[in-house]
Amino acid sequence: MDFDTGEVAEYVEDVSISGFTIRDFSEFGIVGFGARDAKFVKNRAFDDGEYGITSFFSTGTKVISNVISGAEDAAIYAGDSPDAKTNIVSNETYDSESGILVRNSLHGRITANNTHDNCIGIVFIADAPGPAGEFDVHGNKVHDNTGACPATAETPALSGVGIGLLGAGDVEIHGNHILDNVPSDPEPFSGGVLVVRGIEGTAPTDNTVTGNTILRNEPDIFWDETGSGNRLEPNNCETSVPEGLCRR
Repeated sequence: MDFDTGEVAEYVEDVSISGFTIRDFSEFGIVGFGARDAKFVKNRAFDDGEYGITSFFSTGTKVISNVISGAEDAAIYAGDSPDAKTNIVSNETYDSESGILVRNSLHGRITANNTHDNCIGIVFIADAPGPAGEFDVHGNKVHDNTGACPATAETPALSGVGIGLLGAGDVEIHGNHILDNVPSDPEPFSGGVLVVRGIEGTAPTDNTVTGNTILRNEPDIFWDETGSGNRLEPNNCETSVPEGLCRR
């Protein structure tokens, strides 16, 4: 593959990695480059320097039933994959900067994960360098994410975010329990569900946040009122910015 353009001439196909414990690597624990239908199942990745489990320039990746903690960036990362078709299912991610990060990737499913005690539970980042979205996010437990993430070239400073949509589009968030995500330090952005522009100004569009339990966050829903086609109610929630998104 061409690492400058991201063009994959020929995919590595049907690789399966299962049952490993990966610990203390300076960058990635498990990584797929230019992979089609790779499976990362029932592994454990601890204290890796960047991402615990990640894929780049790949399609059809399945990340299932892994335990990842202590990643200095994202525990699970799906990146640089315009037709990702990534399935991230039944993982536990904790004690990392973000539990699950999707950037410059489209199409996928994030289901039945338990992501807790990170800075951010699940986050989609557009603008860095391309679109992120077209994912179905349902049935996850996203709770007690209270750490503080410093500002970077891709994100503003964040703390206490359950699920963040930073310039993302066409993400459907439903049937999740998003609880007790509160900032440990005063930060410009926090919330159980955060819907805001990307750092380069891309507005969030056509996202759906309905049928979730979003409680005891600060606030439960935060929207910067940019973008179009975003549906942010009804949910079981109590506080929102702007007010009125949690009408009962």
